[in-house]
Amino acid sequence: MAKEGLPFLIPMMIFTIFSGILGWTVWMSLGILLVLFIAYFFRNPRREIPDLQNVILSPADGRIVHVGECEENRFLKKKTIKVSIFMSLFDVHLNRAPVSGRVLDRNYIPGRFFAANVEKSSLLNEQNAMILETEDRTKILLIQIAGFIARRIVCYAKAGDLLRKGEIIGLIRFGSRVDLYLPPEVKPIIRIGQHVKGGESIIGYRA
Repeated sequence: MAKEGLPFLIPMMIFTIFSGILGWTVWMSLGILLVLFIAYFFRNPRREIPDLQNVILSPADGRIVHVGECEENRFLKKKTIKVSIFMSLFDVHLNRAPVSGRVLDRNYIPGRFFAANVEKSSLLNEQNAMILETEDRTKILLIQIAGFIARRIVCYAKAGDLLRKGEIIGLIRFGSRVDLYLPPEVKPIIRIGQHVKGGESIIGYRA
């Protein structure tokens, strides 16, 4: 379980136990349901990281809502392949490094809270942007985006950190989105509507 879930889980467990002692059956039942939901939402399942060269891994669990070429004008300032993953309330919300590399830069951008499955959320919502550089100088942009319900983006990585492929780098609470901007030479193997797993599903291959 992700440590960020403990401030929610522990008080709810105390409330549930207290309700049971006092005989508040309805409140105890509700507490049990909320304890189970919190534990489920902040779960941290084991992932088998593919031991393959030149692969781009999914940075998040969720459904692919966009795949296509675009001009990334804010950070990379060049043509890229954009892959967007929508995380529903029921997906694992931990985010993982799509490649091994160094964090060149990190930027937090305050913003709105539009539904994360709509395209305008990529530019207008609160977000955290991170540029990763691989050993061969390939630059990849990963952006954690808050959604309509999500109000908290957590990122463990900071500029200068060396990350391993599939390593946990943060999470977004309660429904959100991750955008990945890849070099044009990357060959995506995913499709819109496909469900992927962070750190395990292969998004594409680098040339």
